[in-house]
Order: sequence, then structure tokens, then C-alpha cells
Amino acid sequence: MATTADISRGMILKLDGSLYSVVDFGENKTARAAAKIWAKLKGVDNKRSIEKTWNSGENIFPIRVEKKTYQFLYKDDSGYNLMDNDTFEQIVLAEEMIDAPQYLKEGGEVFVFINMETELPIGAELPEKIVVLITYCEPGVRGDTATRATKSATIDTGTTVNVPLFVNEGEHIRINTKTGDYVERVKE
Repeated sequence: MATTADISRGMILKLDGSLYSVVDFGENKTARAAAKIWAKLKGVDNKRSIEKTWNSGENIFPIRVEKKTYQFLYKDDSGYNLMDNDTFEQIVLAEEMIDAPQYLKEGGEVFVFINMETELPIGAELPEKIVVLITYCEPGVRGDTATRATKSATIDTGTTVNVPLFVNEGEHIRINTKTGDYVERVKE
């Protein structure tokens, strides 16, 4: 059995029948009372974010989660269709189960989190940084590299991102899928 001493960031806990991911945690010690462990939790199977406090040494109930690599095939009325790269088994996930679905491209890599108790997917995320093609943006002006000014650009998934003024249509760029920020230009 796990106790509060085993808490770590990213751990998935079962609380009151729901699953929560540990975003942050810490310990409060006072001279008179026993230590308390606190955690900021984000709902995995719901959209709630909560804070929970335990007495030091209390039992917690972590869930074993496996991270598997899938390939995005296509989107239809039932959801996002993904294929396991090892077994070629296909699954369908709802849009709310995927972090940053607006950056998904056909054939793109997706990490699916599987609850090993129920063998069911509980969520998915894209790699932290991906390479995309700019399909439309205003032309860049020579010499516009000194300031941090940005312009809107449409990428091949149909999403709009902000890029520096020197980036042009037809170029490949790397973006951060967590924040949607431009990272760098990519030579291909």
C-alpha cells in the first residue's frame, strides 16, 4: 500500500471514485502539529481541479498507468481514430480526452495513457514539440529580426499560431503543443 511519502508529480490517484493527476505537491510542518501533505490535482476522467490535504503517512491509492505510442489515423463522427504501433489495434477517443487535438496531423504520433486496472484509455497527449508546415501567412520583410513582433500563420492542421515576422509561407516550423508557441524554424 502506498502512503503520502510516495506522492510524485504526474502520479494518477483514485479519490472518491474519480481519477486525478498530481500537478504539484508539498509538505506543511508546524512545531505543534503533525506534518500535512497537500497536493494540487487535475481530473483525468473529469474536468475538475482540486486541492487535497492528507496527514503525513496516510494511505493513498495510485493507479498503474501505461503510456503507449499510437498513430493518429483520421477524425470522424465517432471521434479520433488511433492505431497501436505494435499490435495495429485501433481505438477511438473523444476530443476532450486528447490534449491539444488542434495540432493532430494524419500519421502523427500520440501518447495514449491506459489504466492497467480496466485496460481502458484515460487520456492522450501529443509529443511536447512537433514540426508543422505553414500553409498561409503574410510575406516576411527582410530585416525584421531585431524585434519580438509576431504575425498570425495558418499551419497544415488548420490552426493559427503566432510566428516571428521573418517566417514565410511554405516553411516548416517547430511548435510547442502545450502552449502553442513557436519554437524554431526547421530546415527540411
